[in-house]
Amino acid sequence: MKRLEVLVVEDDADLAEAIAEALELVGHSPTVAGSGTEAIEHYSNHLFDMTFMDVKLPDINGVETFLAIREMDPDAKVVMMTGYQIDQLLALATDNGAIKVLRKPFAMEAILDTLNEIVPSGLILVADDDPDFVDSIRALLALHGYHVLVARTGQEAVDSALQSSPDVLLLDLQLPVLHGLDVYLELKRLGRRVPTIIITGYPKEEARAIDTLRSLEIADCLFKPVEPDALLRAVDRIDHKGGAPRR
Repeated sequence: MKRLEVLVVEDDADLAEAIAEALELVGHSPTVAGSGTEAIEHYSNHLFDMTFMDVKLPDINGVETFLAIREMDPDAKVVMMTGYQIDQLLALATDNGAIKVLRKPFAMEAILDTLNEIVPSGLILVADDDPDFVDSIRALLALHGYHVLVARTGQEAVDSALQSSPDVLLLDLQLPVLHGLDVYLELKRLGRRVPTIIITGYPKEEARAIDTLRSLEIADCLFKPVEPDALLRAVDRIDHKGGAPRR
């Protein structure tokens, strides 16, 4: 999953700190607000990928705060948190688009599981004409929460990268129509810089192309048969380098 900007709205300082620490440990960037007014102020200056919102706040309640946030950002993803049975208030929140309710006390894993459930991971474009390899890679990446597009030729890879703005390009070198090096150079010429991991089963035959691509600062180069763990580590390194989260 990409690094997410997460707003934590909670007046219990210890709980807010625990949630923020849990988010930081997995690479996300939390901002803490201790009141509804503070949360609205934060959101008015910066849209967040996800908000965890306590219902009971010292000024305006969490549902009113949520409604104010939805006015600023109709696509805001907000999860309500409560230790009270206030079903009517929660119904107002869910009726207006709150996507989940966490009942206190909850384990910190519930916060991380909610992020995985609700916020999509990065979009990965796999450019490879080997159907068996593509099927195995697509299944592996989907299992780890990534969305996958497939291009079977070099020209399809260029077209798909321009249309879909992937977060990562897994690029085979020996593609029909356009060689992988030509795909990379064409995307660069068009101003579309996609973090690229080269994958090839022909390291000797493609040595010159690989050297050229490394000089152009590709993210990584893997050789077939690709170890699943090595592929996931390479994608994860790109995923946690920052950059704007997908919206």
